[in-house]
Amino acid sequence: MGLLVLNVGSSSLKAALIQRSERLWSAAAERRGPLTAQLQAWLEPQLKPLWPQIQAAGHRVVHGGERFTAATPVNPEVLRELEALNPLAPLHNPLALEAIRWLVALRPALPQWACFDTAFHATLPPEARTYALPASWRPPGVRRYGFHGLNHQHLAEAAPCPRLISAHLGAGCSLAAIRDGISIDTTMGFTPLEGLVMASRSGSVDPGLLLHLQRQGLSLEQLERGLQQGSGLLGLSGLSGDWRELRQAAASGHSGAQLALAVFLHQLRKGIGAMAASLGGVDQIALSGGIGANDPQLLEELQEEMAWLGPVRWRPFPADEEGMIARLVRRAQLSGPADPAFGAAGG
Repeated sequence: MGLLVLNVGSSSLKAALIQRSERLWSAAAERRGPLTAQLQAWLEPQLKPLWPQIQAAGHRVVHGGERFTAATPVNPEVLRELEALNPLAPLHNPLALEAIRWLVALRPALPQWACFDTAFHATLPPEARTYALPASWRPPGVRRYGFHGLNHQHLAEAAPCPRLISAHLGAGCSLAAIRDGISIDTTMGFTPLEGLVMASRSGSVDPGLLLHLQRQGLSLEQLERGLQQGSGLLGLSGLSGDWRELRQAAASGHSGAQLALAVFLHQLRKGIGAMAASLGGVDQIALSGGIGANDPQLLEELQEEMAWLGPVRWRPFPADEEGMIARLVRRAQLSGPADPAFGAAGG
């Protein structure tokens, strides 16, 4: 089976054609402007010669809620349920659904599958997934989900060991504590806002501060926009959310860039320490994502500053969400009956 994989991120757009674990074709671009227009102008011409090899498509969908914990064939009912989750991952889920609908219009008979970043973390134990809130504030579905699960699962399979800390560090950042291949703790929560400092997302913030800001006159819309798009490295530096640009600016003496890097690293070290505590020690730490896999200076800094962890193997790994999606779809197909194409399901 030739599987077309579409991975629409908050800052990037990736596509690949994968057959039996072999990547036959791939392409990547920065996310710019309306997604459908970009797909039509950039991706559709590249797919024309590939259609004879494509038998199905797989998509990265960030938030699957409580129901979607495995690769799922897409149909109109599934799309409606996923739409209800859009507010929980506003930078990601709407774009993934837009890509699915674009492909439905282009190839209505093509079977499509959704693979979820939350699915790998469905194994979180109650003590790791439950917020310390009144029971009336914790109806079903209000819990820590965790994200970046496709890449965390890829790292768990690429670097197997009893106690692994997986670090996905890019425009979005999260850690996972993985014991014998199973996620037992993670830094992101109900939404992809919680946890580490990110490019333009805040990471964890005292909820009392948010209440204070609201009392000072900020609207919910202003808070959401600021937390999602104006915080993190961008907000700290006043310059950029791009890690490479901040490294250069910090070396040139830019105080905002220096502060941004310092806060990022402080929170990252705290997070790694917390994941090590959840695991009761650590055997290996895998650094991935655009920052984690490509900044040797970061690797050296962490190894030096966290030598107190003891004998730990630190390894950079390229992310491979597309390959993980292909493996998950293939496993799902092998474990169950064939599913109809979207068009055959009434879409």
